[in-house]
Amino acid sequence: MRLRALVAGVVGLASVVIGGLSLVRSRRAGYGRAGAIVGGVAGLIGILLAVLHLLNSSGGFGTGNGRAGAIVAILVGLAGIILAGLTWVRSRRNG
Repeated sequence: MRLRALVAGVVGLASVVIGGLSLVRSRRAGYGRAGAIVGGVAGLIGILLAVLHLLNSSGGFGTGNGRAGAIVAILVGLAGIILAGLTWVRSRRNG
């Protein structure tokens, strides 16, 4: 059961890394739009996987089924989406 929350967290973390790298690249003449799209989509997928895990898991916190990990994955995926949005806005302004 925890594997689904772990996968959602890894996908969310990947979206943060991709969004951050594309944000750094967007400072140079509008590059980074592709990274913004990939980071945003990865963030959405991570959030979707985490929500599906929360809906299908039973028990509460401390039972070992990954509910707290799924909540952290939602927050990390949201951070990735925010970074991707910042990249998108910056690349549109520069390009």
